[in-house]
Amino acid sequence: MDGVAEDFGGNAGMDRAALQQLVRAQILVNADLGLTLGPAEVQLQGERATVRFSAVATGGGRLLPDRAQAQEVTSGWRDENGQWRLYYAEWRPR
Repeated sequence: MDGVAEDFGGNAGMDRAALQQLVRAQILVNADLGLTLGPAEVQLQGERATVRFSAVATGGGRLLPDRAQAQEVTSGWRDENGQWRLYYAEWRPR
């Protein structure tokens, strides 16, 4: 979680702690977790960037279906003392 800003915000008011719990739950529950990313569209605005891409998550457990699940992702990044940190992410089914 080093690359995630302290003030992260995501879907439905998700904060950094909730994102960390979501990632932990996915790893614990899905034995064969996989993620394939599509081409990224990057827009730089000074010390900030917006990155849009598609992602296909695969799993095989209780939280992810055995088949692929596609998402459209928009993420916001900012340069904090020479480190790019994720401060915003939104994803929705494709």
